[in-house]
This record gives sequence, C-alpha cells and structure tokens, in this order.
Amino acid sequence: MALHEREFFSETRETKPASYTCPKCRFRGEYQVRWIRRVKKAQPPRGADGRDREMFKKLRNYMVRVDDVVVCQKCRRRFDIPSHQNLAFF
Repeated sequence: MALHEREFFSETRETKPASYTCPKCRFRGEYQVRWIRRVKKAQPPRGADGRDREMFKKLRNYMVRVDDVVVCQKCRRRFDIPSHQNLAFF
C-alpha cells in the first residue's frame, strides 16, 4: 500500500516578511506571508513498503507558500504574489 507524501513530514505553519511592489500604484511594502514548513521525519512511518522507503530516502525539507494574494498597504488593491516564490527547499 502506497503512503501519502504528507505522512513522511511534520508540518508547522509560520509567517515570514516579504517585500513586494504593487503593480497598480508602484508602492513597495513589507507584507506578512504565510508558509507551511515540512520537515522530514526521522524514519519512515509504519506500514511503508519498499517503494515508500526508497522515496523516503530521496525526500528533502521544504516550505510551501499558503498566501497567493496580498493587499497593497497604500491603495488597498489586491495583487498576486509572483508564482516563482511558492516553494523553497532548505
């Protein structure tokens, strides 16, 4: 039985500051962006077969961005966060 990837990680939520420029008014501000940090567990979970154990060896710790949109602090318009920053390995 194949296990879901989330069973190999411990998840924590955190908020990090990021600097973005509003495309409408060009105001550059600091915004609090929510992330989920996934840290690999010390050993594979019970019930993992050989394929799951091989996958577990290759896994790395990473972060996934939760927020896709922020609100400009000056003009109050919503704008998308650039998508090239939605996943970070560490």
